Amino acid sequence: MNDEQKQQGTGAGGDFEEQLRELLTEGANTIRPAPVPYPAIRRRGTTERRRVAAAGAALVALAALPVGAYALADGGAGGNTAASVGAMPRTSATPTPTPSASPSGPARPATEDQLLDGITFGQAVDGLEKCLAYDRSLPHSPSGHRPDLGAAEEYRIILAMNSTGDSNAPGDGMYVVAVKERPQQTRLICNVKDGEASGLNTSVGADDLPDAGPVAADSNGGKLHRQSVLDRGNWKLPFRWGVIGTVEPSVARVTVSYGGATSQAALDHGWFVASGVLDQQVTVAPRIKGYGADGKLVYDSDEDKNYEKRL
Repeated sequence: MNDEQKQQGTGAGGDFEEQLRELLTEGANTIRPAPVPYPAIRRRGTTERRRVAAAGAALVALAALPVGAYALADGGAGGNTAASVGAMPRTSATPTPTPSASPSGPARPATEDQLLDGITFGQAVDGLEKCLAYDRSLPHSPSGHRPDLGAAEEYRIILAMNSTGDSNAPGDGMYVVAVKERPQQTRLICNVKDGEASGLNTSVGADDLPDAGPVAADSNGGKLHRQSVLDRGNWKLPFRWGVIGTVEPSVARVTVSYGGATSQAALDHGWFVASGVLDQQVTVAPRIKGYGADGKLVYDSDEDKNYEKRL
């Protein structure tokens, strides 16, 4: 083989080798996978860690909520559990305090006719409170002979009317009559003049009189239907009067006649209350009659030996 032939063979072989080298390079590029995208993998891992942390926080929030707060929205139908948890109202660990109830005050009379002469219930309550305060200001004996009359809200007001002054107690004013049943039956007649308590008459305990009938006039209620005995025959007229007492459940109706006029009494939780206006001088006490549900007379003060019939 001459030098020319050697050079030609070498050239052809060199071309072949060069071509083979190019083919192997292209095949390697085709078979070898692309370089690993490390930055993208790192970002994806960071995102997944954040999702796991958010899910953990949601589970902690659920554990902290009260049992009643576990009414989550359904995850199906496009529901988002995390969004449902976030939308639930927050509950307070300390409940809102309930305002304490204020005292109800004295009970009202059974009928509005027991509030007379334009006296309002509020004015009657104010008078009762002033008289109870007046009683507390008085000295009480250590033996407890004068028991504490209690608070105004323990009472029921059964009568309020104008009072007429006389030679024994000058000056007009207002009478307030109130009663309570516990701890024992108590009745008070309070006189208020010029906005101040000026007199108080009380009776504690029931009047256990012998042979008492189904109707019993209050034994100390005379101040409501008469002026001073010093002025007998010379009373100031017209004169607003009242009569109070107790009745048994069998009594359905009570009437009181005084000075030629008869008044229908109001029945109020075991008490009767009657009133009227006197326009003449009198010397005979009011006459009281009680009737049963059948309309029959069951009591007549004219036949009651315990009742004082003359003034």
